[in-house]
Amino acid sequence: MKTAPSPLLAAAYKRPQKLYRYSQRSLLERSLQFGEFQLHPPLAEEKAPPAIDQILPFGPRASAEASSTFLTLSLANAWDEKLFDAFAGADCCLVIHDAEEFGERIHRAAQRLLPSWAGIDAAISYGMPSPLGAAFSKARQHAPEKEWLFAWRPTQRMLSCNPVTIRIGNIEGIAELRDRDGGAG
Repeated sequence: MKTAPSPLLAAAYKRPQKLYRYSQRSLLERSLQFGEFQLHPPLAEEKAPPAIDQILPFGPRASAEASSTFLTLSLANAWDEKLFDAFAGADCCLVIHDAEEFGERIHRAAQRLLPSWAGIDAAISYGMPSPLGAAFSKARQHAPEKEWLFAWRPTQRMLSCNPVTIRIGNIEGIAELRDRDGGAG
């Protein structure tokens, strides 16, 4: 007998309608014009203890190794002026109006650049382990970040991951830049 998935769990995997990237205007202008995004290992201090039972092996059970075994791209799933302060140097926000199109383009570009890697995106679980593993789990104090995470892991064992830049092409048709006051930039 199959059981229905939890509504909370299902919501964690359904992309929101919009995504937000808080950063420096110069970087976000490149993101808007060229679709340029850097994938990088997560910071070790952001990690919560890894999940005991995980759906996908995003992050090994040993959390010391976790930050060097996958690459991520982090966005927020809500507009919040407080997030300008949460990210050092953020003076602008890239608002992605079509998160579905954006997500598909991100995954296609990552697949071209990293053909032996598996990728997924979902909401971060705060204060409790995510069924997706360490990559999608953070301490409760990070909950105000409202993070939506794209993550990739190698399908073959490797020693470490280095940051890479992917390009998905111009996204002006599905995104815009906004200043802190919410006005178009």
